[in-house]
Amino acid sequence: MTNAAAAPLKTKPKRSWIYRAGKRLRPWFDEMLAKSSLVGNPPVFDAAAFPFTAELCANWEAIRAEAAAVLAREDIPVLPDISPDHGRLGADRKWRSFFLYGYGYKVDANCEKCPRTAELVATVPGLNSAFFSILAPGARIPRHRGVTKSLITCHLGLFVPKDRMAVRMAVDDQMTHWREGECLVFDDTYFHEVWNETDETRVILLVQFRRPLRQPGKAIADAFMAAVRRSPFVQEARKNFLAWQSAQNRIDGH
Repeated sequence: MTNAAAAPLKTKPKRSWIYRAGKRLRPWFDEMLAKSSLVGNPPVFDAAAFPFTAELCANWEAIRAEAAAVLAREDIPVLPDISPDHGRLGADRKWRSFFLYGYGYKVDANCEKCPRTAELVATVPGLNSAFFSILAPGARIPRHRGVTKSLITCHLGLFVPKDRMAVRMAVDDQMTHWREGECLVFDDTYFHEVWNETDETRVILLVQFRRPLRQPGKAIADAFMAAVRRSPFVQEARKNFLAWQSAQNRIDGH
């Protein structure tokens, strides 16, 4: 993978009172969604509860081959340079993300570079986001939690360091580890933390999808996700990504 010059970490922007009010109301939203969940509310799920994971696992080598080609040929941005809201999580500048979809927005150029992966993730029910998540040796993502119980996260292991025990994720009170070709499914609204204490790079396909819900949770989740998609949290990241992509195209002579 070629390396672009390190960009200065973007300052997390100030948010409006509406955004701050939304954060205060999030515990109420999450409680309602947990009660409406058709798949329970555990920190870590049985991947078999979500049939699409079997298709991802069956095609993991094709997905890994496309990820390897991306790593070899593409400049991939450090996540905080695209999303200032992730600044604290990627402060060591060792977390990079190659997006195929982000909050429902398709990245056409990246999907064209990974056609089989793009085809597979497009079949995920309620797809929200899909990207290759790349953790460099020595990376650590501090303890944090996700935006909403509307979403569930799936990790498909693609390149996992040989010392599996030294690359791990704590989700609530459970310690988890990745395996190549297997899916790990969890609720990222539980506090979680990630370490890569090896000298190898860890690469996964990260897929976020809508939680199966009964009413009234589904109506609440749909309204909340529509607001999130329009929010500065998503729109500023999208704008930054398009600017970064345009700059890369100029550098590459496109």
